[in-house]
Amino acid sequence: MPPVIPVGVCIRPMGATWSWFRESALRLEDAGYAAIWTWDHFVGRGRPDTPVLEAWTALTATAAVTSRVRVGTFVANVMNRHPAVLARAAATLQEVSDGRLVLGIGIGGAPAEHAAYGMPLPEAPERVARLEEAVTVLRLLWTGGPVTFHGRYYSLEDAVAYPVPVPAPPIIVGGETRPGAALAARIGDGWTSFTERFAVDLPAYLEALDAAGRDRSSVHLVVGYQRGLGEALADSPWLRDPLGEPERWRDVGADEVVLTAKGPDDVDALVRATDGW
Repeated sequence: MPPVIPVGVCIRPMGATWSWFRESALRLEDAGYAAIWTWDHFVGRGRPDTPVLEAWTALTATAAVTSRVRVGTFVANVMNRHPAVLARAAATLQEVSDGRLVLGIGIGGAPAEHAAYGMPLPEAPERVARLEEAVTVLRLLWTGGPVTFHGRYYSLEDAVAYPVPVPAPPIIVGGETRPGAALAARIGDGWTSFTERFAVDLPAYLEALDAAGRDRSSVHLVVGYQRGLGEALADSPWLRDPLGEPERWRDVGADEVVLTAKGPDDVDALVRATDGW
């Protein structure tokens, strides 16, 4: 019996080869997991020569070799790409995946990475405003256009964007604060946060959702498990009780779970855990 809510896996791109990433995605799909996600980073946080797979190319390749799992960014950094470029990448991946893309997006926050690559990283309030505007640009371009839009940060002039993604990918907004949760309620098709903050910020999300005149049944809430330093995934409650933990978080208010596989041991443990489904 599968878990009461979908359980997906975020495969860490740091230190990963495409061969291992591909094999892991296929094993996890075969084991019954609902989605394959990955982080949106360009460099690692340890040795500077650590290989890091780029999120959108890795996910597109994953979509091409899988057939059932959804694929998604957990989550894309709004500062890493102009939203028009992001819209085009997402539309292409939606076609490659035959409609399996979920676009997770947030305000980002990796100062050293941005400094190394010469990419701007303004203060959080500006990144929030950029995120709100970027979501507008994404949705406008996913109509195909032509689109003319003049915002504070982004502008389009008779922009067309074909192929039109069918369906338009759901946009899940990451927010690890009460204001972030409220922003997700206003502009997203759903919200994601980690286990440490999800239950704390859920009332703010629901309050903002109601204020926006939106119904709870129209959005998708995703809780991510972020384990402590040195904690093995195999020793976590998620794998000790692979059916009970999703049920507990369903009762808290989540619609989906995302676990992170940081290496081969985690993938092995995740595959073994499905024996209890």
